[in-house]
Amino acid sequence: MSMPKPTEAHQKLAKLAGRWRGIEKLHPSPFDPAGGEAEGRVDNRLALDGWIVLQEYEQERSGAVNFKGHGVFSFDPGRGVPVMTWWDSFSGVANEYAGDWQGDVLTLNAKTPYGHSRATFDLSNAGEYGFKMEVSPDGSQWFPFMEGQYRRID
Repeated sequence: MSMPKPTEAHQKLAKLAGRWRGIEKLHPSPFDPAGGEAEGRVDNRLALDGWIVLQEYEQERSGAVNFKGHGVFSFDPGRGVPVMTWWDSFSGVANEYAGDWQGDVLTLNAKTPYGHSRATFDLSNAGEYGFKMEVSPDGSQWFPFMEGQYRRID
């Protein structure tokens, strides 16, 4: 008996793999009334023979790391959707995002202790990706929280 192999859905998530760096724009919010710019560092690597993508994220502002996150991207065959489980240094609580692809754009949604959150990963340009985080108190009216544009560095 041979071992199962990652599916096409898993291979699509593999597009995230790599080391990425970029500038982020933080929109004014209750968490950061002034907003501003930051440097984002994203290290994504394939794990478990291609079944998942592990993400380590750091955000630096004013010369110091001020926010960290850890994500695990996978595909849930029962629901037929890509998912990301996310932990960060703000809350330390795991949140599950689920969504779908539209071409090379992955959009994932979650209901968190702070409201609704939507993460969009645009992988339509080779060697770079765009990221957008939006928030909503009720899941119907959305507000921009953060945007980043990253380039592959390896």
